Amino acid sequence: MRGQFTGWPEQAMDVLWQLQGEPTHATRERYRADRERLVRQPMIALLNEVADTDPRYEDFSVWHYRTNSWWWQHQCAVIRLGRKIEIGLRFSLDGLRIQGAWWYPDPGQVDTFRKAVASEGTGRELAVIIEDVRKKGYDVSGDVMKRPPRGYLTDHSRTNLLRHRSLIAARPLGREEWLHTPEVVDRVLSAAADLDALLLWLVRHVKRAA
Repeated sequence: MRGQFTGWPEQAMDVLWQLQGEPTHATRERYRADRERLVRQPMIALLNEVADTDPRYEDFSVWHYRTNSWWWQHQCAVIRLGRKIEIGLRFSLDGLRIQGAWWYPDPGQVDTFRKAVASEGTGRELAVIIEDVRKKGYDVSGDVMKRPPRGYLTDHSRTNLLRHRSLIAARPLGREEWLHTPEVVDRVLSAAADLDALLLWLVRHVKRAA
């Protein structure tokens, strides 16, 4: 049911600004309650609404703060779609960022991925999907080997994809006034739709290790 999430309050940016650099323990504690209320809780409300709209997005986590200052300056969350396959969101002074990722793979997942990439049907499908994602403004990256993996032709038509040991498509959604409104929900859902074909391919072909 819509209505829980109203956007991040403008004061959320003020709190994050106070936590820039290397804030002392005293500074972190001074702003802990405000950060929870103004930064983290809105992320929870956002993902609850996203999950209400599409049940596929129900398995999510919104991270707490850690000892490293970066985690105080960036509010991160993930929506799990498969084993090591997820949508990630990050809210910070730079605005809101989204990514679709298969990373930190389980043993065997990389081999499973490569077999799917090398196969003419599934590999060609992934290449088309990635080209489409790039056209929509996403940066495609990952843990990429310098050379093609053993057992595959060095001149394989998808050698660049075969070198991947993880796959990430990410882009900033911006930091305009809509961040402070319920419009964020629709923007996140639209971006998730951009990533849908890629993430579904990954769920089908590398969700479980071979």
